[in-house]
Amino acid sequence: MKIDLHKIKIGKVIAGYKDSAEEGVVAYSGKLDIRPKYQREFVYKEKQRNAVIETIKNSFPLNVMYWMIRDDGGYEVLDGQQRTISIGQYVNGDFSLNDRFFHNLTKEEREKILDYELMIYFCEGTDKERLDWFRIINIAGEKLTDQEIRNAVYTGPWLSDAKIKFSKSNCAAYLLANDGGQLVSGSPIRQEYLETTLSWINDGKIEDYMAKHQHDKKADELWQYFQDVIAWVRKTFPNYRREMNSVQWGELYNEFKDKKNDSKKLEAEIKELMQDEDVTKKSGIYPYILTGQERHLSIRAFTDRMKREAYERQDGICPFCKKQKKDKKQWDIEEMEADHITPWHEGGKTIAENCQMLCKEHNRTKSGI
Repeated sequence: MKIDLHKIKIGKVIAGYKDSAEEGVVAYSGKLDIRPKYQREFVYKEKQRNAVIETIKNSFPLNVMYWMIRDDGGYEVLDGQQRTISIGQYVNGDFSLNDRFFHNLTKEEREKILDYELMIYFCEGTDKERLDWFRIINIAGEKLTDQEIRNAVYTGPWLSDAKIKFSKSNCAAYLLANDGGQLVSGSPIRQEYLETTLSWINDGKIEDYMAKHQHDKKADELWQYFQDVIAWVRKTFPNYRREMNSVQWGELYNEFKDKKNDSKKLEAEIKELMQDEDVTKKSGIYPYILTGQERHLSIRAFTDRMKREAYERQDGICPFCKKQKKDKKQWDIEEMEADHITPWHEGGKTIAENCQMLCKEHNRTKSGI
């Protein structure tokens, strides 16, 4: 990674300052993307914003900023986005400080602000170096999300098209996933819809997928995949419940999309499990009824009192050790774990009468751990 320090006056940095909402914020005579399309909207609070201007007006040092040099010779703000936007908005007359807008200041006061030198590091490197650097420098202020960092590295026509579908307020992905009940959690602007879909389509290898498609003209494959996932969910589970918004649907779609499912039979199972007080994670019902893995359900654990009662009833003896005539049959309670005598999936409840204490080895062998 190559890093060079530059001193640039505010007047030059904010030349051509333009804020077009979700389309991004530009300056430096059109060469600087202060807030590119891939990043969320301005998030500084008034107190933070005003502090930036007060610092400049008093000629106090402002923290250094970092710009990334793009392949086309332009720049993107790596660190310092909120400070730069605060400056641009103030000079642009978007807000006042102490009841004085920028145009209300004296000529000398305005020139003092415009002549203030910002300390800016220009950064240049490979995709991997840029990604690592983004993560290292993303330590102060309003942090970028992991997906915002990835977007900053893998810019190109593919990403621009993907963001139109996944990263705007009321974008196509958001509207589709919420038509009939929310199926994807998070915010498009925070890049959570894009991140989720990228993770689904490539088994969690988001950066590999973005690197492979960075220079594609369209994100049609990603968009079609998302539509297929949502359509499969609506068909397989037509009765919407709010717990469905936190299910990793893409993972289930990838594994079960070609399996024929009886939606009515699945609904009956879901309804029964929703009423089971031992199931503490209701959203886990959906992956459970497809995979059969109880870990998705977070079955209610036995209380310490139940464990103690079972331990005393057994005199600290593991029934499996006793049956196998192990040399050591009796254990301290800390060396044992609670187990359902009648398994939960066979109708066994998490009650004292159905609790037994097993040594850790036998409990984990029985549980398949």
